[in-house]
Amino acid sequence: MADDLLTLTIREVGAQGDGIADGPDGLVYIPYAAAGDVLKARITERQKSGAFAEIAEMITPSPARMAPPCQHFTKCGGCQLQFMSGEDYRAWVKNRVASAMGHHGFDPGVVRDPVITPPASRRRVALKARRTVQGVVLGFNERQSHTIVDLKACPVTRAELTILFEPLRHLLGNLLPQGMHAVLHLTLTASGVDLVIEATKELSLADREALVSFADTYDLAAVHWQDGGFLDPVAIRREPVMQLGAARVALPPAAFIQASDEGEAALVAAVKEGVAGAKRVADLFCGIGTFSFPLAESAQVLAVEGAKGALDALSAAATQATGLKQIVTRHRDLYRRPITGAELKGFDAVVFDPPRAGAKEQAAALVASDIPVIVGVSCNPNTFARDARLLVDGGYSLTSVLPVDQFLWSSHVEIVATFRKG
Repeated sequence: MADDLLTLTIREVGAQGDGIADGPDGLVYIPYAAAGDVLKARITERQKSGAFAEIAEMITPSPARMAPPCQHFTKCGGCQLQFMSGEDYRAWVKNRVASAMGHHGFDPGVVRDPVITPPASRRRVALKARRTVQGVVLGFNERQSHTIVDLKACPVTRAELTILFEPLRHLLGNLLPQGMHAVLHLTLTASGVDLVIEATKELSLADREALVSFADTYDLAAVHWQDGGFLDPVAIRREPVMQLGAARVALPPAAFIQASDEGEAALVAAVKEGVAGAKRVADLFCGIGTFSFPLAESAQVLAVEGAKGALDALSAAATQATGLKQIVTRHRDLYRRPITGAELKGFDAVVFDPPRAGAKEQAAALVASDIPVIVGVSCNPNTFARDARLLVDGGYSLTSVLPVDQFLWSSHVEIVATFRKG
């Protein structure tokens, strides 16, 4: 009904990508609304933080709007900001980080202009699939839903992966019983596509033959089938490897890597800039060595990681790589047992790159060290700002914050920041 609609003007786009307007009873959050839009909105939910609404009618579109490049936009939950023009989007990414830093008392001026990765650059995706009566639906979930959007295209993903979407539908149509769900991890490695399929089904001989044939037909590097805790290497045609600096690292199935080549290059360059001149560097939460190997071109590196598979891959690659300084690995849960200042005696710099939860315990331990330079990498501006506050309150100066956007048109953004003692 018309009486249920509010006429609103969007004043800004918030941290989660929703347009924010001032309503009669407080803030109203509206997905896919741009700053400057004048629209009619229908309230869908009320919470203490404000009301949530949907666009019912666009009265006057914002000049900042552009036509979204994807036919699935507003249905697929993968992207929230495809309506934003290039300069407005760049400004939003910078402000996303500056706002998070500001909430913890930092001057927004410390945030540099962001690095924005181009379309069609995502080299790893996790797709959802379900066998239905009509066939297999394959894609990403709708926003705040378990409903799968059947993707026909994806403008943020590498063509080497999107070209497999339709063949995978046909493959799964023969493998999955009706109603069964699956998750497909596709990773473009230096040796080809690595495919891991998660589904609660024991493979038959015919299933295995179909998977091997698929790998041969589409020249995949490897195919694994994961049923619960059992990982089955169905077809290993070539070992999936990542080129990290001078090292070729064997990639454990579905292991974490940076989302794009361009994003990884920007992060590595910023980390190396931050620790320039260091002769001994500790790389904490090192993963498979995204930073360890480039750092080892000029410094001895202590690589510390809690995931044993990732650390084993790094260690094996370090023994084969040539032209690098020494890399020493240490298996350790840095949440339960952070590296202490005493253990870092003699090191010139520390790099830390934790998961989204941040590194609160490790940051607190670093405060007690004499490390001259710390470079923090993060995929969560909010937990990063919290950890940065700990370091600065403990005697470090925050000298640089670089946003790196490798999840194009989404609310996710990476950060590289440099802290100096004193």
